[in-house]
Amino acid sequence: MLLVDVYLDKSPIQGIGVFAKHRIPKGTLIWKLDPRFDRRIPVDTYEGESGPVKSYLDRYSYPDRRDPNYIVFEADDARYMNHADEPNCDVSSPEETYALRDIAPGEELTCDYNHFFENGFDFLGDRHP
Repeated sequence: MLLVDVYLDKSPIQGIGVFAKHRIPKGTLIWKLDPRFDRRIPVDTYEGESGPVKSYLDRYSYPDRRDPNYIVFEADDARYMNHADEPNCDVSSPEETYALRDIAPGEELTCDYNHFFENGFDFLGDRHP
C-alpha cells in the first residue's frame, strides 16, 4: 500500500500515472506490501482467467519475486506507477519501495519494471513460456 499522498493523472510516459501531492524526501518509504490489501494470486488462478479479468491482471500485476507460483496485484493506485529507465523510486525490494531522490509535488512516481522480470520487462500477458 502507498504510504504517501498521491493522485492519478494523465502521464507523459503512458496512460495514467501516479503523482506526488507533496514533496517526498529522498529515502522516504513510499510503498510497503500489505497482505491485508495487496493480493498474491496463484499463477494457476491467473492462467485460468480470460476476457476482461485476465486483461486487467495482465496489465496491473507482476510476478511475485519471492515465489514464482504467485503474481502480485496491488490494491491501491501503486498499480499505476509507470516505468522509467532512470526512476525516482527504488523497487529492488519485493516488499518495500523508497524514494531514490527528492520528489517534487506534482512529479510522477516512477520505477524500473526490470526488477519484476528476470528476462526483461513485459506485461504478464505478453510473456511467452
